[in-house]
Amino acid sequence: MINFKKEIAKQISKNVDISAEQIETYIEVPKDSSKGDYAFPCFRLAKELKKSPQIIAQEIEQKLQIDQKVMEKAEVVGAYINFYINKQTLAKEIIDGFQTEEIADEDGESDALGTEEKVSPSPEGDTFSSVPKASLSPSTKIEQNIVIDYSAPNIAKPFHIGHLRSTVIGQALYNIYKYLGYNVTGVNHLGDYGTQFGKMIEGYKMWGDEYDIENDPINELTKIYVRINNLCKEDENVLQACRDNFKKLEDGDEYCTKIWNKFKELSLKEFQRVYDLLGVTFDSYNGEAFYSDKMDEVVELLEKAGVLKDSQGAKVVEMEDKNMPPLIVIKSNGSTTYATRDLAAILYRARTYDFTKDLYVVSYEQTLHFKELFEVAKYLGLDEKYLKGLEHVPFGMVQLKSGKMSTREGNVIKLEDLLNEAISRAKNIIEQKNPDLENKEEVAQKVGIGAIVFNDLANSRIKDEIFDWDEILNFQGETGPYIQYTYVRTKSVVEKAGGVPAVDSINSEYLIDEYSTNILKLIYNFEDVLVQVTDKNEPSILSRYLIDLAKAYSSFYNENKIINDDKDIQNARVYLTFMVGTVLKTGAQLLGIQMPDKM
Repeated sequence: MINFKKEIAKQISKNVDISAEQIETYIEVPKDSSKGDYAFPCFRLAKELKKSPQIIAQEIEQKLQIDQKVMEKAEVVGAYINFYINKQTLAKEIIDGFQTEEIADEDGESDALGTEEKVSPSPEGDTFSSVPKASLSPSTKIEQNIVIDYSAPNIAKPFHIGHLRSTVIGQALYNIYKYLGYNVTGVNHLGDYGTQFGKMIEGYKMWGDEYDIENDPINELTKIYVRINNLCKEDENVLQACRDNFKKLEDGDEYCTKIWNKFKELSLKEFQRVYDLLGVTFDSYNGEAFYSDKMDEVVELLEKAGVLKDSQGAKVVEMEDKNMPPLIVIKSNGSTTYATRDLAAILYRARTYDFTKDLYVVSYEQTLHFKELFEVAKYLGLDEKYLKGLEHVPFGMVQLKSGKMSTREGNVIKLEDLLNEAISRAKNIIEQKNPDLENKEEVAQKVGIGAIVFNDLANSRIKDEIFDWDEILNFQGETGPYIQYTYVRTKSVVEKAGGVPAVDSINSEYLIDEYSTNILKLIYNFEDVLVQVTDKNEPSILSRYLIDLAKAYSSFYNENKIINDDKDIQNARVYLTFMVGTVLKTGAQLLGIQMPDKM
């Protein structure tokens, strides 16, 4: 497929003493398409060429040798050279980039999206199982290893809506990196260690017989946790006993270890139901406890580096020169901290996965923790490439209208309850609008879960979210259900036309109208959008793109008669419809949203 940016860069570089690769990084895509499909800002060259940007633009434009099969024209507007691509060439390139048979993966098994197991393939026989060979399915294997740490709920505590963001942002990033050809490892760094488990153990000792933990583990353990927390506020001796329990757990105490294992086993069964609903999976469940025998090395390395200092019985790394508080590595009672285990995890991941990036999808409340962590990691003797690859991917908090949630206070909304409520509401809407729809339960699940996931990924991840049932389950406007509905419409059009027409029957000259061209440009940019997502670790870029594509198709659908007496026109428009459906489905699945066949 023609890379229009590269072609423009090559032409410009012939007339200035700057490499085409450098020029390509300067080329922009105007927000207003009337100002061209690409624009080169000449003020970037003013300092080097010692001329005004306007004169530079005029001089370059006069020397350009435009191949009109690639570019219709180039024109100067102020300090910019605006380029207009050949619409028919664009259409032909994209059409030729699609193929009508499925691609086999490395194991020889058919995969409709050219991806691996994390993104579900299209069902067999689906007319949209075809793969866009060039524009959608990158064939390159990128020799870079990406570790993504996401979800990470605390065992023995509710899996609440506060965990939703890390889970769906992390899974979307996992899917997109994998799709682009990276080697990706998804890690669920479970919160399965720490002082809170000393509290849980103490509460279980005192009142375990009063609660039905076997049949309702998370709710009952939460009641114990809230109760023991309240008692700790009143009685310092109880709080000390809780701290001692955790130290015993670290030292391998048989009783404490047995109870802790029970909490973990019951919790993971509960969590799995939520992950199944969301379609979320992991390559590793190595949580904090996994590093319990790996922390001595961290302490030794920090001592060897001469940065571990005694402070009131604890061992800390002073961070005053970085305007940060000390990082506690060993508490005064000899137990370790969250930071100690995170440092051990960095060592382990560098040695095990040889990562290019180690991404931590954790709320912005932990920004200081990660700044300190990455600073102290410099003393672990790791290669510089690992230190450069450490990256915190922060996101805003989810809050109730009444304020911040707290497990200690017992005011949380369980994520499983939220997802089931979304499914129930979706089913009610289906019952009202399409009571005869087949597989209503399955469709309701896809629509309800899709609404929740898309709502979370629709805006910049750093923004806080105030949780509102009415807003989060609004099925109108720029939502997940809107994208699903548009996909279902494209599928219906293709079926009405009798299926996807053969590629060699498509005449691209019937796709050069404004509405067709708007769609084609979006399809052409799909892979670039995914690259932008990984550059910024920002899934909302893809969410916004899918809304734009759905809107562009709605305009095309309203302005063009697709099922047409002229078979050539019909074939072109149906094939464009097919491509839109393919891109919508692929993009939605990368976000973690499944498409229904009918709504």
